[in-house]
Amino acid sequence: MENPTQFVQWLRSVAPYIHAFRGKTFVVAFPGELVTAGALPVLAQDLSLLVALGIRVVIVHGSRPQVAEQLALRNVEGRFHNGVRITDTAALECAKEAAGELRLDIEAAFSQGLPNTPMAHAAIRIISGNFVTARPLGVIDGVDLELTGVTRKIAAETIHPILATDSLVLLSPLGFSPTGEVFNLTMEDVAVSTAVALHADKLVFISETPMMVDAAGEEIRELSSHQAEAVLQADFLTPDAAFYLRHAIKACTSGVPRAHIVPFEMDGSALLELFTHDGVGTMISHENLESLRQATIEDVGGIIKLIEPLEADGTLVKRGRELIEREIDNFSVIEHDGVIFGCAALYPFPGSKMAEFACLTVNPDVQAQGDGERILKHMENRARAAGFNKLFVLTTRTAHWFQKRGFKPATVDALPKDRQHMYNWQRKSQVLIKTL
Repeated sequence: MENPTQFVQWLRSVAPYIHAFRGKTFVVAFPGELVTAGALPVLAQDLSLLVALGIRVVIVHGSRPQVAEQLALRNVEGRFHNGVRITDTAALECAKEAAGELRLDIEAAFSQGLPNTPMAHAAIRIISGNFVTARPLGVIDGVDLELTGVTRKIAAETIHPILATDSLVLLSPLGFSPTGEVFNLTMEDVAVSTAVALHADKLVFISETPMMVDAAGEEIRELSSHQAEAVLQADFLTPDAAFYLRHAIKACTSGVPRAHIVPFEMDGSALLELFTHDGVGTMISHENLESLRQATIEDVGGIIKLIEPLEADGTLVKRGRELIEREIDNFSVIEHDGVIFGCAALYPFPGSKMAEFACLTVNPDVQAQGDGERILKHMENRARAAGFNKLFVLTTRTAHWFQKRGFKPATVDALPKDRQHMYNWQRKSQVLIKTL
């Protein structure tokens, strides 16, 4: 191993996600294009890893290119209306044949078990069945879509016990009516209906579309459902990307906390999206994921993990766990999707109308994104609300950063009397003061 230290740091960095995801339910949907591109074996390995980490996984596959191939073999021309296939009897036979072939390919991919591969020692079982009840889509804009259907119900009461056995559930884009008819569905519709019915924690579309970008060409990493609606209204996305986003919004507004649209062109894109801070795709949530708030006792562990490296190299004064617990009301944290990435503390000196800004820490992985400045502004607002007119900081290494943000160098004598008595002359910290 060329860099064992980097590996250890990486493994530690994903631990919060592992803890947060254990026992959760993810619905992962991918198009037939992924199989055509030869990416199925790698995806199977990545999803098997999720199962090994205690995540409950439901797979929904698409089949558009496979159906098109079957139609071409029969010399039957495919028909569409507003991007949705019109399914006549011949097209339905092609859809059934494509679904059967894909099911076998997927089951084979999850049956890998060669030594020295990611699937070694994995005993993943895939269960599929008539879990999707459907109805005909009917006549839209005067066009009869025939055997094209829409999901009516997902057999959640049957799927949940299967997931509890650490088995995967596989759903195809086919549904069945109580009268025994078969309907051709869209993968996106089945995936959204499944995520909603199972109260899934995440819906992940592994898409054939590239990374979503805005009108200026900037990557879109994260959207609230309201922001996503605005993106759709702006009408700059490609039709395929808009189709995915429309279904992701529907999932989030129907109770799924997070929906992700992740391009499959990058190796391990699903893992990178789920286990890194910025991910490699676009995440849609019903509410804004990031919050800057006053800390609670549940945040103590996250704060300690953040500040320990800086205490070890002398940047920060050491604080024991008991001290942080006692002073937790003085702390604020910046949290993203349940993980704390920054913190700071505000210590009041009411007699002098001053407050100390201390313990500013931002995770190195997300520095240079403005989180430190956001925490500072938050603390300034807290100080103003409490009636303080000056903020001071004692620092040994970041004086320049504070000076750029309005702090002026001062002497120890300018500190509140109580703080002067606690000043550590061995550290020789620089004193900086800002008038609020």
